[in-house]
Amino acid sequence: MTQEELQREPQEQWAEVDHFITDLLAPDDEALTAALAASDAAGLPAIGVAGNQGKLLYLLARLQGARTVLEIGTLGGYSTIWLARALPESGRLISLEYSPEHAEVARANLARAGLDSIAEVRTGAALESLPKLAAEPGAGPFDLFFIDADKWNNPRYVEWALRLSRPGSVIIVDNVVRGGSVLNPDSADPAVVGTRETYELIAREPRLEATAVQTVGSKGYDGFLLARVVS
Repeated sequence: MTQEELQREPQEQWAEVDHFITDLLAPDDEALTAALAASDAAGLPAIGVAGNQGKLLYLLARLQGARTVLEIGTLGGYSTIWLARALPESGRLISLEYSPEHAEVARANLARAGLDSIAEVRTGAALESLPKLAAEPGAGPFDLFFIDADKWNNPRYVEWALRLSRPGSVIIVDNVVRGGSVLNPDSADPAVVGTRETYELIAREPRLEATAVQTVGSKGYDGFLLARVVS
């Protein structure tokens, strides 16, 4: 490694490596590029998954053989596109988004990608939408869950995922390292409190086997949790 590389800021290098990986293995196509541009134009926060992370979601859904996906937290629909592309034509993806403005952008992005017949965006607080979804005839079980919304409610989202799951369902929870602040038991940050509660809930839940992975990249230092429903 050269001296110049040693002196480079870690975040800069992480981002460059992410771009290297994405360019070769998970390049944006017209629909994905347009989705990002539309989200930026609408003023949505740049907090969605990176391209290589989107490809990971796609591969996990494919490996799972998923036919049904429940996403909690849509934003502009970038991750939704990756997940919907992993499903068969008869598949179904429901994404829950609190903001009507974000949901409108996501629906347009999904339509542009030709996925609006597979992916549906529902607007409203997820903890209000989930009981309504569970009451629908034929709702669930879902094969895969992607939870990427308000972190303080993650424990409740995991509980709902369990209710709407089957043995073998996969649950993915994003942003579970929080730049390392997850280590602080005295944190007053609701996102940290909710994240720690999520770990504790999953650790004591006999129906789940799980692990978490730390990540670095263009989105900074964070990580994701991967769980499988065993019963």
